[in-house]
Amino acid sequence: MKTKITNYLKQIEQDKEIKILLACETGSRAWGFPSPDSDYDVRLIYVHKRDWYLGITESKDSLQEMYENNDLDFSGWELRKCLRLLTKSNAALLERIQSPIIYQADAGFMNEIMQIATPCYSPRTTLHHYLGLAKRSFADIVDLENYKLKKFFYALRASVACLWIQQKEQMPPIEFQKMIYVLDIDKSIINRIEELIELKATISESYLHEGEAKILEFINANIIQAKQRAGGLAVAKCDINKLNTFFIKSIPD
Repeated sequence: MKTKITNYLKQIEQDKEIKILLACETGSRAWGFPSPDSDYDVRLIYVHKRDWYLGITESKDSLQEMYENNDLDFSGWELRKCLRLLTKSNAALLERIQSPIIYQADAGFMNEIMQIATPCYSPRTTLHHYLGLAKRSFADIVDLENYKLKKFFYALRASVACLWIQQKEQMPPIEFQKMIYVLDIDKSIINRIEELIELKATISESYLHEGEAKILEFINANIIQAKQRAGGLAVAKCDINKLNTFFIKSIPD
């Protein structure tokens, strides 16, 4: 599959006349709890040639391509859009640049983007993002006798990210296990989560699960705590001059 993805990336670069700075996996495969039939969510950061940026109007700043009967989802943001999102501590972008599954990357870009992103990370803004995800996903399952394990993990991961933001002075890792093994979480909950990750790796995404009252209570407690504490968290401010300098030198001739 990696070879197929790499070939499609070359095709996209040629067809769109762009340079891909980062192509990585997001979603359950990058988070660490995929199912056998999980889609491939390939996310791109790309840049156009210099002339594309010189007009008085701005052209489309994103792209999306689907391949292999929609099992391969390629979605990308143009670099200027990404840097604007970075000023807002966009959580999806912060995850993207931390992905453990890289299909293509410009080494110089990757070295600098993390250095630039770190001071732009805003705990309050990022907490609100994950809190919204946790609340929506939890509401989808909490009153059901049977629910999709996929939705359960969406709620769980987002609620744990909320916990991380409150306890750590770092952006949340994209990899779920990196959070649960560092945070102060009851060992019995961690053990059960590990079992559920192993289960999810063997069943389709249509599988319906039931129970897990203790973990559901844990998710709800994290949501309540995050709502109470969100307003007291720090808000970061990006250095726009550094972003502009980085943007300009990243544009190919």
